[in-house]
Amino acid sequence: MQISIETTAGLERRLTISVPSETFEQKITERLGEAAGRVRIPGFRPGKVPMREVRRRFGPSVRADVAGEIMQTSFFTAVQQESLTPAGQPSLEVVRMEPGSDFEFTATFEVFPLVELANLGKAELKKPVAGIADADIDQMIDRLREQRKSWETVERPAGEGDRVTIDFVGRLDGEAFEGGTAEGTQFVIGAGQMIEDFDRGVRGLAPGGEGSFDATFPADYRAENLAGKTVTFEVTLKQVEASLLPELDDEFFKAFGVESGGMEAFRADVRKNMQRELDEAVRSQIKSQVMDQLHALHKVQLPRVMIEREMANLRQQMLQQFNTYGAGGQPDLPLDLFREQAERRVSVGLVVNEIISDAKLAADPAKVRARIETMAEGYAEPQQVINWYYGNQAQLDQIEMAVLEDQVVEHVLAAAKVEDVPSNYQDVIGGRALAPAGDNAEAEAAESEQQS
Repeated sequence: MQISIETTAGLERRLTISVPSETFEQKITERLGEAAGRVRIPGFRPGKVPMREVRRRFGPSVRADVAGEIMQTSFFTAVQQESLTPAGQPSLEVVRMEPGSDFEFTATFEVFPLVELANLGKAELKKPVAGIADADIDQMIDRLREQRKSWETVERPAGEGDRVTIDFVGRLDGEAFEGGTAEGTQFVIGAGQMIEDFDRGVRGLAPGGEGSFDATFPADYRAENLAGKTVTFEVTLKQVEASLLPELDDEFFKAFGVESGGMEAFRADVRKNMQRELDEAVRSQIKSQVMDQLHALHKVQLPRVMIEREMANLRQQMLQQFNTYGAGGQPDLPLDLFREQAERRVSVGLVVNEIISDAKLAADPAKVRARIETMAEGYAEPQQVINWYYGNQAQLDQIEMAVLEDQVVEHVLAAAKVEDVPSNYQDVIGGRALAPAGDNAEAEAAESEQQS
């Protein structure tokens, strides 16, 4: 087998591979001989079909099949011989395969680039540092109670936090409009489920009471025909329900897996879960910075085939999200919409792989075990979850890859400049600990608006 290689452009290579005619024709003859014992042709006994007849009838198709097989096997032999690492499948093209001539074909493909690692000491990272205060635990317990609240019908005017059931008719310029009439609608006053003026108009109505009020839709309302418009609503309030928070007793504690120990044990369990969430948030935010820094510090020549493959993956993921959330239909999502994100992912992935190779990193079995045990803690039967991961190689591979990525982060952290940023539990979990001051103010204002 003869091989010649040329660089066509960037990372693209073209191999021209020539296989001796004797080798090629011998494989064709062997394949036709196998076929002769199986084919059934009228006028000939089974297994007695002359080779010339088999070759006449099946020679061209067998030649094409053998050519395909030889191109595949010869290509992989050639890239190993030339120490090439293809980044994707080759484009194979026959140059010559006439009888009596050497079989010749070309294989065009891209190779992985050489990644030269930058000085990781230039990476600058910020690490949020926070603890869990008693007030944080109190707030979390309040949230858990809120999640398990019940509703009780009351005979009084509706107020903040009440759940109401109403019938209503809305009129725009005196005419009922589409979507402006409903019966038996439920919403919680003050929860932001209705526009502000509607929410305010229902307050103070008692069961069986009726009211009429004007409500102005926000300028950016999703229905363009109503955006910024003032509508008159006529409302009949049918029911008012007040929320009842569960007592902090043994029954409540057992619902969260705390069988004994009362309030002290429950608070300890809540703290443990919060610490796990805090640790994960810090880890995630540091990892995100590391990947950003690796992208900024390295300029990598990217294989086109890898970018296109990643673009297709990102597009498919978004389409799946549309289906998951019931958006309906298949939106037109051009691949170029995902090019920038795909290029970043491919670049960072190549750098991470080079760090793994250069530092000779491998997934630490102890860290893999610890990661799985941490994931299993939230389940009623942790050991069953652990056994499931270790009995499922595909899932175990994913955990090992995640741990290996964490080890890359640790490797970068060991060399980088790291600044500790004092913070608190709420800001770290909310992603505000490392945000610029302006972003913090906007996030806090949005959160305050949602809670009002």
